[in-house]
Amino acid sequence: MKRGAMTAVQTAIATDYERIFGPKKIAIVGVSTEGAGFGSGIFYALRAIGYSGEIFLVNPKGGTLQGEKIYTSVDEIPGTFDLAIIAVAARAVPSVLEACLRKGAAGAEIISSGFKELGTAEGIDLEDKIVRIAARGIRVIGPNCFGIYCPQSGLTVLPGPDLSRDSGPVGFSSQSGGMAVDFANTGKSIGLTFSKVISFGNGADLRETELLRYFGDDPQTGIVTMYIEGIQDGDDFFCALRSTARKKPVIVFKGGLSDAGARAVSSHTASMGGSRMIWQAIVRQANAIQVYDMSEMAQTALAFAMLPQHPCRQISVLGGGGALGVAAADAAESFGLQIPAFAPELAQQIDALLPKPGSSPGNPVDVANPFVLPEVLKKVLYLAAEDARIDLQIFVSLLSHYKNLAVKNGCALAQVMPYRELADDFKEVMRQTGKPVVIVLPNPRRGLDHLDVVAALTEARQVFIENGIAVFDDLTECLRAIGHVNAYYGGRAHE
Repeated sequence: MKRGAMTAVQTAIATDYERIFGPKKIAIVGVSTEGAGFGSGIFYALRAIGYSGEIFLVNPKGGTLQGEKIYTSVDEIPGTFDLAIIAVAARAVPSVLEACLRKGAAGAEIISSGFKELGTAEGIDLEDKIVRIAARGIRVIGPNCFGIYCPQSGLTVLPGPDLSRDSGPVGFSSQSGGMAVDFANTGKSIGLTFSKVISFGNGADLRETELLRYFGDDPQTGIVTMYIEGIQDGDDFFCALRSTARKKPVIVFKGGLSDAGARAVSSHTASMGGSRMIWQAIVRQANAIQVYDMSEMAQTALAFAMLPQHPCRQISVLGGGGALGVAAADAAESFGLQIPAFAPELAQQIDALLPKPGSSPGNPVDVANPFVLPEVLKKVLYLAAEDARIDLQIFVSLLSHYKNLAVKNGCALAQVMPYRELADDFKEVMRQTGKPVVIVLPNPRRGLDHLDVVAALTEARQVFIENGIAVFDDLTECLRAIGHVNAYYGGRAHE
């Protein structure tokens, strides 16, 4: 049976996503009593993240692992289970999957590699066997993947023992296991929270298009993100992309758009890369967002998660340094944003608040001094918000400069860096004006002698995020992310 025909058969089978993403019972096939290997690794990760369901361990040798019985076969497990995690040699996978099907499992993650991605006759044949077994009633994630991360259920990818248990609006499907883990960790560090992260590897069964449709219908997912190396059916994918983007933002990171990248993805997940121009056209026509690296994907998802669901095209920028104004103006124009000059009367009111000399009350507002009191910054933001044209305000922080003040006063950096006051004040500004405030936290101080700066800014980011204030590391990245949000909601308005 051809691959496409098998997909049609499989989609006719009702998929019990609840049992796959929220399993009450998990079987891990391929653990080791010595604690080595992927099977044991995912067992430790599930325990560490706090998975509270039943776990059945399987290895033909039997024994125990951390006090848990190891069954000698899948058939020996009492009753049924919801999800299998398979980490055995590739040749053993089909028979293990057959056993999981007999036990009534809804799905199976196949972490094992050694299938179609090798390009060998044996690898291709083994993957075809997986496809045929899956079509009989068990959904497969993989092979050659890191599995599923679902904070709500406590399911985690390999390796993922320290990922957040906080659920959020971002859903991510990834053809790369490493990308799935890295994106989940990046999200944790910048304030993104996830509904589900799915590493599907070779995609023998569940893969990009079906997962895209799933996320489109999933009430827990408000923002869809994807890393794709190749697709199985271009027309079907485009239909799914367009229909999902009509419901919620879809951010697509496509690997393999260059000749070198296409060669790399072929050996990574047995995928064909595709044409850059074709991909750009598909994404644009569907009103989805094309990004070109993981950082851009993360920053764009953060903007969608924290900014209003409408375009914010005209902005004010507040910060320090004359070059800031030049950089902001140039970057804003590149991303379809405008920084309108304030009226003379408003500029005079702002100027009266700013320290002298060196400051400038235009838009961007140059405060000149990195130690301007939070109360002054709050008043400037209130005044700037009076301009009816302004949709959103950006504050480019100079908090890293407080290291100088801490050294001068002989005290800890946390004692002089006023990020909590700024968070309280900016939250009040947003509440009173109805206009979002975004913070850029650049940090040129990253050496070993500035680890306290890195720690303080990390804490500051967390405080800002908790107060509903989006934080970016770089002004250009910030403006680009806002531009993506505007492009999406602007496109929806014209549908």
